[in-house]
Amino acid sequence: MRNIRFGVMVLLILLCCSTTPAPAQVSIGIGLPNLRIGINLPLYPELVPVPGYPVYYAPRLNANYFFYDGMYWVYLDDNWYASYWFNGPWSLVEPMYVPLFVLRIPVRYYRHPPPYFRGWRADAPPRWGEHWGPIWEQHRKGWDRWNRASLPPRAPLPRYQRHYTGDRYPRVEQQRTLRSRHYRYQPRDQELRQQMQRQGEQRAPAATRQKEPRKRSPAQQEIRRTMPRQANPPRQERRQQPTAVPRVRQAPRPQSQERQLRKGEKIQAPRDQGQRREEDRGRERNR
Repeated sequence: MRNIRFGVMVLLILLCCSTTPAPAQVSIGIGLPNLRIGINLPLYPELVPVPGYPVYYAPRLNANYFFYDGMYWVYLDDNWYASYWFNGPWSLVEPMYVPLFVLRIPVRYYRHPPPYFRGWRADAPPRWGEHWGPIWEQHRKGWDRWNRASLPPRAPLPRYQRHYTGDRYPRVEQQRTLRSRHYRYQPRDQELRQQMQRQGEQRAPAATRQKEPRKRSPAQQEIRRTMPRQANPPRQERRQQPTAVPRVRQAPRPQSQERQLRKGEKIQAPRDQGQRREEDRGRERNR
């Protein structure tokens, strides 16, 4: 009997705990060519400025969710994702091309920090050089040093997107049109401009994309220059015209034949010497 009462009490406690409100969760689903992220965000997220940085973060989301220079950024599973709509779709951004002020966000503003963040200073940015290795650190040398007295202003939040939630969330082909209509801000970060341009090219319908000539890499161009030029391929053989038969020039006719032709007489064929001798012998016999 006591075991039954204890089981009922445990069940009631679990039910009470399950009714407590929980922060909005962000679920990640990977698909190509674009990545889907944040499909469980029912509303436009609350974004709060990070003090001393031109960045916003989402304190109520159980995710490393930020906004910088007109785009949303999420850090998940050692990857950075970017989108200009709060619910995606998202594009993967290589560590070499993540904007510097996104990398400089202090550890304490990562609401779902990965395990390797443990022991790092909360008021300092993550140790990206230690985590991504010396090649990355050499490429992004000086990323953690900047003049804190001259920071760029924060980009305005695209609050118009709060009207496009749930079933009203626009399709990929509609997002760019709505953004150009309601949000005129242009990123100041050069790398971010290139990232947005790549996103626009990926989302353009295949039917409207114009085929551009394929650009060769410097190595391919060098190989092409050093290769010997091949002879031009033979052209398609032309249709052979029937060759004209050369005309044989006839020998001039004797004057006797010319006279006979003028008088309309029959022209006799010329006789050879043997035939003439036989005729002469016949005449002698007749005599």
